[in-house]
Amino acid sequence: MENLVFGIRGMSCASCAARIERTLRKLDGVVQANVSLPAEKLYVTYDGAELEPEDIKQAVIKTGFQVAEKPLSEAGAVDEDRIRKEKEVRVLRIKFIVSAVLCVPLFYIAMAPMMPFITLPVPGIIDMTEHPLRFALIQLILAIPIVAAGYKFYTVGFMAMLRRSPNMDSLIAIGTSAAFAYSMYNTLLIAQGAEHAVHSLYFETAGVIITLILLGKTLEAVTKGKTSEAMKKLLGLAPKTAVIMLSDGNIGADGSGAVGTEVEIPIDEVEIGDIVVVKPGAKIPVDGRITSGHSAVDESMLTGESMPVDKHEGDLVYAATINTTGMFRFRAEKVGSDTALAQIIKLVEDAQGSKAPIAAIGDKVSAYFVPAACLIAIIAGIGWFIAERDIGFSLSAFIAVLVIACPCALGLATPTAIMVGTGKGAENGILIKSGEALEIAHRIDTIVFDKTGTITEGKPAVTDVIAFNDYTQEQLILYAASAEKGSEHPLGQAIVACASDREVELLPAEHFYSITGRGIEAVVKGTAVLAGNMKLMEERGISFDTVYGLANPELAVGDTKSGAGNAARMSSGADFASSLADEGKTPMYVAFDGKPAGIAAVADVIKPGSKAAIDVLRGMGVTVTMITGDNKKTAAAIARQVGIDSIISEVLPHDKSEEVRKLQDKGLKIAMVGDGINDAPALTQADVGIAIGSGTDVAIESADIVLMRSDLMDVPTAILLSKRTITNIKQNLFWAFLYNSTLIPVAAGVLHIFGGPMLNPMLAAGAMGLSSVSVLMNALRLKRFKMHRNSRPGARHGSEYIDRL
Repeated sequence: MENLVFGIRGMSCASCAARIERTLRKLDGVVQANVSLPAEKLYVTYDGAELEPEDIKQAVIKTGFQVAEKPLSEAGAVDEDRIRKEKEVRVLRIKFIVSAVLCVPLFYIAMAPMMPFITLPVPGIIDMTEHPLRFALIQLILAIPIVAAGYKFYTVGFMAMLRRSPNMDSLIAIGTSAAFAYSMYNTLLIAQGAEHAVHSLYFETAGVIITLILLGKTLEAVTKGKTSEAMKKLLGLAPKTAVIMLSDGNIGADGSGAVGTEVEIPIDEVEIGDIVVVKPGAKIPVDGRITSGHSAVDESMLTGESMPVDKHEGDLVYAATINTTGMFRFRAEKVGSDTALAQIIKLVEDAQGSKAPIAAIGDKVSAYFVPAACLIAIIAGIGWFIAERDIGFSLSAFIAVLVIACPCALGLATPTAIMVGTGKGAENGILIKSGEALEIAHRIDTIVFDKTGTITEGKPAVTDVIAFNDYTQEQLILYAASAEKGSEHPLGQAIVACASDREVELLPAEHFYSITGRGIEAVVKGTAVLAGNMKLMEERGISFDTVYGLANPELAVGDTKSGAGNAARMSSGADFASSLADEGKTPMYVAFDGKPAGIAAVADVIKPGSKAAIDVLRGMGVTVTMITGDNKKTAAAIARQVGIDSIISEVLPHDKSEEVRKLQDKGLKIAMVGDGINDAPALTQADVGIAIGSGTDVAIESADIVLMRSDLMDVPTAILLSKRTITNIKQNLFWAFLYNSTLIPVAAGVLHIFGGPMLNPMLAAGAMGLSSVSVLMNALRLKRFKMHRNSRPGARHGSEYIDRL
């Protein structure tokens, strides 16, 4: 299956979008077709063996719309699309200004003689009583340029009617044409001497309606641009040029340029393998790996993390991130559409092009709305003509119904909110892959967290150091780490990492020997060091039953008030080990020259912010469950530390999805949060799968939401963003439905039947324009959504995830 994104021109309302979708879904080979009205984009999934992109373009053109020359995924197409939209806003603004300048005198001349309680001056040369023909002709002269400014309403609207699928433009075209044509007819009557026809001129109605619609269209175009600001920011991040080092493989075709010379080239010409030079303050042009130099790189535009990341030789760097201090060179590894930025943009575009289930309501209504409005307008016009015998009165009702019935607000209600919501998430490192995921997330009542790599860091670290007899913690770490330096075991590497964190300079070790399943032994500075589990100590006859003279009972790492710390004066090493095990930690026994020296506890430490995120979720009323393959004791210890009451432990990797299904069978809406390959089936099984950005490719591909910052605080943030977005959509739909269901009967004259007023067509035009703008403005309120963030130093970045894009 292949995916394409095309720009669509000429859509005016939801019925236009629905017509394109219906047409394409009838084509053999089209799997899915979604049209985003606010973004003016077509998203198609199709079988490349049955269809060509050109076939899709021609199908759209036959429905009466224009298609971009090339898919928006191709180089340069996005810039062309942006330039076109900016030009469109400028043209609309000019048309509105011209129309408004002419509309003011037109409205004044037409309405001044009609004011019942006030006399407004009108030049005698065009007085309607003395010079009725001049009065009519001056209005005609002023109205013609206004109608010309809105010519697209007529060309598009009448063509849509000929294709038997009327749209918003059709409603405007019919209404204003009726008013203009009737006024022209009466002008001819005046010219023939029927001066009474001067009271039946409606040029100002056509002029004011078109002017107000142009105002609404201009405001709508400007506001639509704001709904996609997040995308514009992402698209604008990539630099246009790159500085590369010339080599034998990329010197000029004519042999120009010396090897090693720095040259600036367009970004599109950078190739994989090129050595790119990045100076302080410059943007990184493509993805690659540093070959020389070091610096701190600001990756906030991709990960949402504000702190710059230190980069050294061998580290990955990403397109559009900013080099802050040093200068370095890197080898290009991903260019063009393969860069992390390009892939993120594609994910966001896919999400904005997808439709949430709630959008189906608006789509179904919009499909039948315009034909129904035309029928209601005809019935109202004929009915009032029969009742009043006044064609002007019936024409007013006919026009008012057509203008007020435009389903623009209905069509914009859902996609605009989804665009702003997904864009806001992307700005802050939360990638929501579809509108469906965005909608379902707000109904989540239970979240299942994987333990390793999700709640915890996923790698062992030293948490406690307890020295026995006459040894100090510093000695214990120095000698144990020096001995473990040659070990490949994760527990040994944790000891070495602890020494590195404390800036301990290790000593050379001799006679290193690894004892499988037990531990290691080595000689460090003449001292025989033995480090491993209790079985190793028992085999060597070293007893930890009784220890004396604790040199430093406080814990070196972690909480001094933990169980092991409180047991610091106990005389049995086994008691220390038991207390540590109760906390889910693995004790490593250390002996020097055959005597007990201490215990180093190693555990998979909890990520900073995990407990805070779980507290927030519980405060939101969400049930939190932890699932893990670890034993019950270790799982319980971790759960206790982060505040989780519900635990599913000792679960085999392939059984995680089954456990999620069991929870779903109870009627719960489940979100699964994980990072490993073994989490992928569960992520797919869950109603919403949430992948940690530092996780595996498979987990990320299986998920509906990706947290690029690897910060669990983004889990409640994603749910809250979903709630706000869906609330916004419901508000939009409510006001759009209320607007149409209330004002259409008013325009048709229901109130007038009981002695109330009729809705003036000019007021109808203003109300129609304001309804669309109000929906867009309401959607823009989502831009003020505040993200939950941990204010902790050293927060993990989403670089691991970016590399997978």
